[in-house]
Amino acid sequence: MVNRNDLKKALVQLGVESGMVLEVHSSLSSFGELEGGAMTLIDVLKELVTPQGSIFMPALRLSRELELTSEDKQLGITVKIRKLDPDTPHTAMGIVADTFRSLPDTVSGRDTISTSGWGLHGEEALKGGLDYAIHNGGKALLLGVDIYKLTAMHYVEGNTPEEITRQFAPGEEINRIYPPDKWIIEAGHPPIKAWYTVQKMAYEKGLIKETFIGSCKVMFFDIMPVISLYENELKRDPYGLWGIKKAEA
Repeated sequence: MVNRNDLKKALVQLGVESGMVLEVHSSLSSFGELEGGAMTLIDVLKELVTPQGSIFMPALRLSRELELTSEDKQLGITVKIRKLDPDTPHTAMGIVADTFRSLPDTVSGRDTISTSGWGLHGEEALKGGLDYAIHNGGKALLLGVDIYKLTAMHYVEGNTPEEITRQFAPGEEINRIYPPDKWIIEAGHPPIKAWYTVQKMAYEKGLIKETFIGSCKVMFFDIMPVISLYENELKRDPYGLWGIKKAEA
């Protein structure tokens, strides 16, 4: 079991400190067992960051990926996620983020794609999601999850060519069965998981600090330099990044 003191000591050694701006993503089960559960993690983060800092967590009202039916597969659907009611207590974001969102001193948007915030600049979550964290020296703390949970990565995806986006967008028939206002649907996957390429680059450049807290693998880094790697690759060679052949003119 990981207790509160173990958790606090490890986070301090990692570099979490007063006044910091943190984007946090977590899997509580990755600890094996954390004494006090989700509230212990939230309380320790608040204690270390202090009200002079800020903590942001995802508040997306989305289900986990749902099992595909044979009809779904025939239509070419590869991911099926339901959009949830704003007041849904449990989402795919996990118990830590869901608990954080529900606390009285947390601010959170009510849209499907939202962010929760706490601390000095917590209300920035309502204005621009993670914009404040990204552009004001924010750091990412990934507890038991990897870069594919880093919401900030989406903030530079406007550099993705429309041709790539179109390849995996659902068609009219899929949208008729699964209306976009109620579902998030993907139809196909790129051959390469590009975000893992970015994660590998970040490790090679020494941008990511890593440790273990119990059985939980933790990654800690400045947000902007890491997502900038993704942004630069999307500008330089987006097709190669995703392993997609560019259509001939």
